[in-house]
Amino acid sequence: MLYKKNIRNLVIHCSDTDDNKNLTSIDIHKMHLEFGWDGIGYHKVITRNGTIENGRPEYWKGAHVFGKNEISLGVCLIGRKSFTELQFNALETTLINWKKNYPHAKIIGHCDAIVTHKTCPNFDVKKWCKERGLK
Repeated sequence: MLYKKNIRNLVIHCSDTDDNKNLTSIDIHKMHLEFGWDGIGYHKVITRNGTIENGRPEYWKGAHVFGKNEISLGVCLIGRKSFTELQFNALETTLINWKKNYPHAKIIGHCDAIVTHKTCPNFDVKKWCKERGLK
């Protein structure tokens, strides 16, 4: 179980799937079940058209950053490298809402959360946050 006071990171991911596939949280849920997980690992999923879909409830520990799931929430953009403006607007909305509930949490990309060879979410989160006025 996640406790609000313990949330230190708001982690941005990408699904690392073809940018032309219109996947949903249900598709990610099925994919993660195939990995042997307890279902979708993210707390939110943002589809190509900017729809914000629920994944795991915020009180349920995610499965999105090895070793950091007990102190973080995860949001996943559907796609690999070419995200839509609708997705970025929805991401901003999600992060603004989360920052209201978790004001001390830091917004980071998956690749910045741990030492990893992964480049997810495949854009510079720090730069993007600065451009959007997010802290």
